[in-house]
Amino acid sequence: MKLNYYQDTDSLYIDFSSRPSAESREISEGVVLDYDAEGNLVGIDIDNAGKKLDLKELVLNHLPVKISTLSA
Repeated sequence: MKLNYYQDTDSLYIDFSSRPSAESREISEGVVLDYDAEGNLVGIDIDNAGKKLDLKELVLNHLPVKISTLSA
């Protein structure tokens, strides 16, 4: 899973899979779910993320994964 924040557009994309999106559904204003060809959720796009989410803190609890930090 990857979290990609684009400051110039204030959008956050949560990438659950490397599979391409085949269908998108807006579930509320500025929140779009992306699905692959089999109907599996592959990502969430959130417009105006800074107004909808607290982007100053990210807390991960009990995830059985290696944490990687990438900086631009």
